[in-house]
Amino acid sequence: MVRIAIDAMGGDFGPEPIVAGCVEALKHKKFTPILVGKKDEILPLLPKSYRDKILIIQADDVISMSDAATDAVKRKESSIYKAMELVRNGEADGVVSAGHSGATMTLATLRLGRLEHVLRPALVTLMPTKTGRRSVVLDVGANVDSRPEHLAQFAVMGGCYAEDVLKIKEPSIGILANGEEDSKGNELTKAAFKLLVGYRGFKGNVEGSDIFNGSCDVIACDGFVGNLVLKSAEGVASTVSYLIKDYIKKSPVAITGALLMRKVFKLLKKEIDYAEIGGAPLIGIKGCAIVSHGKSNSRAIENAIYQAIKYVDTGVNEHIVKRLAQVKEK
Repeated sequence: MVRIAIDAMGGDFGPEPIVAGCVEALKHKKFTPILVGKKDEILPLLPKSYRDKILIIQADDVISMSDAATDAVKRKESSIYKAMELVRNGEADGVVSAGHSGATMTLATLRLGRLEHVLRPALVTLMPTKTGRRSVVLDVGANVDSRPEHLAQFAVMGGCYAEDVLKIKEPSIGILANGEEDSKGNELTKAAFKLLVGYRGFKGNVEGSDIFNGSCDVIACDGFVGNLVLKSAEGVASTVSYLIKDYIKKSPVAITGALLMRKVFKLLKKEIDYAEIGGAPLIGIKGCAIVSHGKSNSRAIENAIYQAIKYVDTGVNEHIVKRLAQVKEK
């Protein structure tokens, strides 16, 4: 049975939504949850019928959002450090945290280590497309100073993720650039392009609109650009939602049709709501680490746990090692 270590103290709202999400996940999936944090705060939140189904590991320290990411390496009594050590020691298969994302990524990289052949791990996000299936975008924040070989590996790892986790056969792969032509891009993307020519599924440069129109399954970029894309998409989704609601309030005609549109709005919200995805996997490390949003509610934590279980079950890490070895030989 898959064992998931959950940082119970991470997140903006304390352990309550995290414990609730864990309990909800147990209702639908068979796995072994390990909550890491302050037992005196966690235990009262657990229904009595679930106390024998969940392990609790005491951790007295909590890495706050204002702390430096590098501090996490020294603070061995923190909830995220202890959760990560469970994976490192083979006592858990993956970790979920809505806490300090920098601390989570730093510890995952340094304590769990990189997979064989992986130069840099990458943070993955899934974007909605008009075709109904999601596109894989990476890196969205783990690296801000990528080299061409890093970008090429992101593309390969993203392809493995799309195949194994999203079940996309022969996913198309592109490099995010300022135009589709081979001559477009900066020095980084042009050099990465040359490394990927001939790789299975590689279609060349893609533009920002291709992330959402479904024309490309995997979009590789450096973490600086990827994070801007992610935050911009979140901002646009929020603004569009606000404008629609505002227009409905101001327009009598729109109010009349609002009831008919309610189902459409619910479906749209589900597509753009980060809680429905749960978190971003840090791909390229030994084990599994899901980085969730600091404002995660119980639904987000529940889905992050499902994502961790699926990641472990699919064996994507073994696929990445094998594929990178093949690329290295060429």
